[in-house]
Amino acid sequence: MRSPFLRLLSIFALATPDDLRQQLQYLKAENEILRSKIRGPIRVTNEERTRLLKLGIPLGTRLKSLISVVKPDTFARWVREARGRKKKKAAHPQGRPRTAEEVREVVLRIARETGWGYTRILGELRKLGIHVSRGTVVNILKEAKLPTGPSRSESSWSTFVKRHAKTLWACDFLQIPIITPRGIKDAFVLVFIHVESRRTYVSPSTLHPDAAWVAHQVEGFAEATEEGGFGTSDCRVMTRDNDTKFGVAFDTALKDSGIRPVRLPHCSPNLNAHVERVIQSIQVECLEKFIVMGKRHLDYLIHEYITHYNTERPHSGIGYRRPGQVRFTVDPPANAPLQVKCKARLAGVLRHYYRRTG
Repeated sequence: MRSPFLRLLSIFALATPDDLRQQLQYLKAENEILRSKIRGPIRVTNEERTRLLKLGIPLGTRLKSLISVVKPDTFARWVREARGRKKKKAAHPQGRPRTAEEVREVVLRIARETGWGYTRILGELRKLGIHVSRGTVVNILKEAKLPTGPSRSESSWSTFVKRHAKTLWACDFLQIPIITPRGIKDAFVLVFIHVESRRTYVSPSTLHPDAAWVAHQVEGFAEATEEGGFGTSDCRVMTRDNDTKFGVAFDTALKDSGIRPVRLPHCSPNLNAHVERVIQSIQVECLEKFIVMGKRHLDYLIHEYITHYNTERPHSGIGYRRPGQVRFTVDPPANAPLQVKCKARLAGVLRHYYRRTG
């Protein structure tokens, strides 16, 4: 008679294959259900890939009915690569080619030295003959973790301004406190701007802007614009606000020079937006960075800024040209080295970048 232990052992020996098959069938069904819940490919690490190869290679063709993490063809490729039958191809870069390093250096140099936003930097690049897109400049600044600056939308102009832009000038007063031997006083200058070209003229400063002084500035304006190629024949209309410093004498002086004065309505700064904007530029980009010590110092600062503004600074409103410039400079040959120089005014407060040709 056989012992109970031998009978139990014989039962386990007969039941084990069935149990293993049932367990395998259950695990396979469960794996298929879990795989169906996952969207997209499953990424495995190198360690996980090595483990799957170790367990899957001995199964041979039987693996095709079991594998679900990757396709059988992918597993076969893993096997070939593990056995060294096929070397991995070098990865080819995708997308657009990276911007030239020398161009990136110029963008970052201008950004770090000036703090300009991408619009001003783009203007400097085009002036230098470097043609990149607005998005390229923004991406270069973002990669370097530099601020891109506020975006500047195009202004909308009235029909009158569009029709008369070529012969239209605008004027307004700039008021700035200066230090004099008698304490802090308010100095005044009269700012004129040509709407189409953005060419700007600023009068000498005064502490007493009476009617006679204001009228006298028309003569200085006419002489300066005549010398610069913008004679009074190019100035047919002059817009001004309702400041009491403008008087009958000022309008009479304009009419004597063949210029029609146009008095704007009250509380309408948008109608005089061009001159308001250049006054803001003079203050923010120049005067606010100095303690102005007297009239001569003020006249010098404004002279340096206006020279920079008219001859060196590109303006987005006129296609990144400089006032009076008809078109961009001729692009250098394609194989010409990129040599960018910087000219500074007022101890580096104003900077102008130009391309060395020789």
